[in-house]
Amino acid sequence: MEQTDVTSLIPIIITLILSLSTRNVVIGLFGGVLSGVVMLNGFNPLDTFGVLVKDHLVPQLTDSYNAGVLVLLVFIGGFVALMEQSGGGHAFAQKVTHWVSTKCRAQISSWFGGIFIFFSDLGTPLIVGPVFRPLFDKLKLSRQKLAFIIDSTSSPVAILIPFIGWGVYIMGLIQKEFTALNVDITDWEAFVRAIPFQFYAFLAIFIVPLVAFKKLDFGPMAEAEEKAQRGIITGGTKESLTAFTHKNAKSSFVWAPLLVMAVVLISMLAPLGFPFEKISGSSFRAALSSAYFFAAITLIGLMALYKVRNFSDGISVYLKGMGNMMQVAIILILAWTLSGVGKDLGTAAYIAEQAQTGFPHWLVPAVAFLLSAIISFATGSSWGTFAIMMPLVIPTAIAIDAPLYACIGAVLSGGLFGDHCSPISETTILSSTGSGCDQFEHFRTQLPYALLNGFIALVSFVIAGVMNTPLILIGALIVQACLVFALAKVHQRHLKNKHVIAAL
Repeated sequence: MEQTDVTSLIPIIITLILSLSTRNVVIGLFGGVLSGVVMLNGFNPLDTFGVLVKDHLVPQLTDSYNAGVLVLLVFIGGFVALMEQSGGGHAFAQKVTHWVSTKCRAQISSWFGGIFIFFSDLGTPLIVGPVFRPLFDKLKLSRQKLAFIIDSTSSPVAILIPFIGWGVYIMGLIQKEFTALNVDITDWEAFVRAIPFQFYAFLAIFIVPLVAFKKLDFGPMAEAEEKAQRGIITGGTKESLTAFTHKNAKSSFVWAPLLVMAVVLISMLAPLGFPFEKISGSSFRAALSSAYFFAAITLIGLMALYKVRNFSDGISVYLKGMGNMMQVAIILILAWTLSGVGKDLGTAAYIAEQAQTGFPHWLVPAVAFLLSAIISFATGSSWGTFAIMMPLVIPTAIAIDAPLYACIGAVLSGGLFGDHCSPISETTILSSTGSGCDQFEHFRTQLPYALLNGFIALVSFVIAGVMNTPLILIGALIVQACLVFALAKVHQRHLKNKHVIAAL
């Protein structure tokens, strides 16, 4: 039953309303799926739920591609939990702090720590924050600055890497739309080719060294830094989360499993021609699952060898980590189901039809960025935003020949931008608690930087809609450097005038 009229949008509208009002994407997606099933089959409470399970949820689980993604996510969840509970991240970060003697080095080393510990966006704040917090206090750097650095490296780095949880999740959403539209592009190819269009992620990462090397602070952050220089810790809180530590933990707990992962991946994929030839998705996911499994075995063995955790404790942590991926799996299954229900209702066809009647193709990336930012800001969930926006943006881009990879990059960038601006985002909360900084203070001091990066990203997506070249990223980073320098100069002049008036 295919209805190419405005009623086909009802499940998407219900998903948005429930997600925004409850700030829970799972509730929103479930409400959208349920409404779609009612539209397709009529309303009968018992029968409707039975049809939902039998004809819509179960087929998503039995699909070989979907099952492969879910299995891979489970392996990733177990490995990430081991990394977070091994003490290796803490040991690695402490080694980095040995050569730190200046403010600039402290900021750059915490930035490197956030980049290197890329396997868990939510684990990074709890590993990097507690290690660098005393160092920032000692060198008279504000805790707000530490929270900003952690938040600028956790999700923005994770979203650029295709072989961790973020990438696997995003590729799962992309492939679902490609399959429905009979597009002959692999999820891997689409993700990798969209990386240069993830403008906001790159801007968030590269603003940190820019600010650190040139001391280019502005807005509330400059005020916080000025107070920290006078020895006043503003926005500090006694409630701060700390990562697992152990006196026997080694920095090799981080690099050794990652090395094993790389060796296993290369060993399994190189004979198939990777990275020069196209690899089937099933082969890639099988290799990645194997790589994560052997990396986990290596880490469990290292923890037992150095008496950090015995084998049985290590396996318990691993299994618990696997279970922690349940919510991610639920979001993915519901997103896939909503996409399938939407196809039956003709949602994608209707959106494409409307877009073709006059919506300019060059504007799609910018509009996708703004919509994703609004949803992410209101819900505090970038992952939920991707699940809602991909089924809308990909069919529209393909129907009116908008630049596909720029549109995918726009959804990812918008979700990240809204997440950075949102005071209820999980990464905002964890970055502030890991740094020992008040949550509102972190939100207030980071917001001007996020808005600056968001504005540059928005303009970049307008240009990408017209030019569609990855070179726009270089221009965006140059503009960022110029604007940060100008804003810092204005702020310094303002402070100088304030001091002159105070002296008079």
